[in-house]
Formats: sequence, structure tokens, C-alpha cells
Amino acid sequence: MSTITSVSLKNYVTSGSAQLSDFAIEKIAAPTKNQLKPEQVLLRPLYFSVDPYQRGRLSGVKDSYVASYKKGEPITNFLVARVIASTSLSFKENDLVLDNDGKWQSEYITYAKDIHHAAEKPGIDVRDHVGVLSMPSYTAYYGLMIIGTPKKGETILVSSASGAVGQMVVQLAKAIGLHVVAFAGSDEKVEHVKKLGADIAFNYKTCGDFGQTIRKLIPKKIDIYYDNVGGPYLDAVLAHVNNNARIVVCGAITQYNLACNDDAYAIKNITAVLVNKLRMEGFIILDLYDSPHYTEFVDHVSKLYHEGKIEYRVSEVEGLENAPQAILDLFAGKNFGKSVVKA
Repeated sequence: MSTITSVSLKNYVTSGSAQLSDFAIEKIAAPTKNQLKPEQVLLRPLYFSVDPYQRGRLSGVKDSYVASYKKGEPITNFLVARVIASTSLSFKENDLVLDNDGKWQSEYITYAKDIHHAAEKPGIDVRDHVGVLSMPSYTAYYGLMIIGTPKKGETILVSSASGAVGQMVVQLAKAIGLHVVAFAGSDEKVEHVKKLGADIAFNYKTCGDFGQTIRKLIPKKIDIYYDNVGGPYLDAVLAHVNNNARIVVCGAITQYNLACNDDAYAIKNITAVLVNKLRMEGFIILDLYDSPHYTEFVDHVSKLYHEGKIEYRVSEVEGLENAPQAILDLFAGKNFGKSVVKA
């Protein structure tokens, strides 16, 4: 009997950090094309995406914006795959497809309605569909262009600027003529962000007082803040913004591994939203794949990438059995760029 690798959730992680023991890596019977029902496809994943939002899916919480994983069932996330077999007229063998909630298995069966063809663009390879064209890149594009409503000459501050979202925000912002200030968590990451085009970049772990640092580096204050971290960094930014500034609330990774809700950081400068007439808006990119902005994003970023006007750093781990460690490394900030697993 042929077998495949499957990665599933063993224990809910209700607080603190996940551990390798919270995952199960198993060999199970391989699915076959004879098991296909009408309008189903058999897929072989090529690359799996690893993303910060998965931390919430490990928790077992029932009222989140995205469903938690279930114990004993495969981890799922964005992936790019080849069609091995199909009973749908919409897909044929060897088609390259995307599944926004694909199983972390070497092979699996799903319905044709739940996948879509990967866009074929000049200069775009297979891995790019979970890299430069991945969910974090779309997140960067939508947050900056649609919520941030940038105007040439404005100043943007970008958090987690070397990460999957941040590195794209930096480059898109420079492409439209913004003054880009960015921060990251190591000197190596800071140098990389500068190479991407940031006018100013600094290490938030060694800069001393964060609020004083941004006041010194951005004397004319902030017009757009792209927030991936939340907590005290958001609080400090709220005290140093221009009138009508925009706060793009994309993530709050400083708050994800708290031992309990009582440890959550309490924002002190929230009155700045009123006094400075701020627009502070969050969004869930998973809700926006049917938006026309998704096609705009794919066309826009593919063109810039093909022309060599943007680059995109990826941290690749090989082997599905190593995917749990890739998740842990992402949550611990050990990855550099977009985290992916090669099947």
C-alpha cells in the first residue's frame, strides 16, 4: 500500500508558544484517482505557505475571524499544487492550481470549486505563487493601496519590514514615491530593508526608547503606519502622527503568544484617533479574494517583479515533515522573509 505524509494538529495551543509536540506527523494511505467523486480533483502540493495568522488557528478558539484547526485533522493553508487526476471539466492532469485552504499532505482530494488555476505570468515560477504573489503580498498591496490611500511625498512607517508583508509594503511604497521609514528585529534584516529601498531603517531591539527614536528619525511625523505588530509600538506611533494619518492594522504579533488575555497591552494614546482625525482600519485579506483588487494586485506585482523593480526574499524549508518547525520558527521571528515549505 502506498503511503503519504500528513501533518495534523495534536494539541490546541490556547496560550504561550506552540511546541513540536502539538503536531502529529504521520504516514497514511495515499488517496487514489479511483476514490474521486464527480467534480473532484486529486492534488500533489509543491509548496506550502507558512503564515502568522496560523497561530490563531492553533488555539481552538471558536469565535475568531477564521476557523481553528481541529485536533486530529490536517493543518491547512495556502498552497500551490499539480493536478494528478480530475473528474471536473474545469481541470485536467498537470494543471498548476492554488488552494487557499489546502491540506498539509503529500497528496489529497478536494472539490474543484475550492481551487483555482494559478495565473501564468512572465517571470513567475511555481514557488512565486506562495512567495511574491502570496497572501502576505496581497495583504501588503491591499493595506497600502486601498486603506493607506498613499500620496506621493508622504511618510510611511513600516513595522516588521523584512517579513512577508513588510518587505512588499516597503517596495510598493517606494515605487509610488513615499518617504519610507522601516524597522526590523536584527541588523541583518535592517540592511536588507535598506537594500529594498527604505530611506531609513532601524533595529527596534537596539534603538533604545522606540518613541524617542521615531520622533528623532521622523521629525515631520507619520502619514501612514503599516502595523504588523500592535502593542507598545502602535501606542508610540499614535503619539506621533499627522492630522488625517492612516493606520493600517494588519497584525499584532506582539500579542499572539500571551499567556492570558490579562497580559494584553492596553493602548494609552487612543484619543489620538479623535484629536488627529485618524483613519484606523483593520481588514481580513481572506475575505477579499473575490474583490477586483486581487486581479489588480496580481497584474501589478507580477509586472514589477518581472521588470526587476521589486524583489522578494523567501525562507524555504524542504520536506513536509519539517513544516511544524517552520511554523515555530516563524512565530519566534527566526525566519527571514516569506516562510514556505517545499514538498
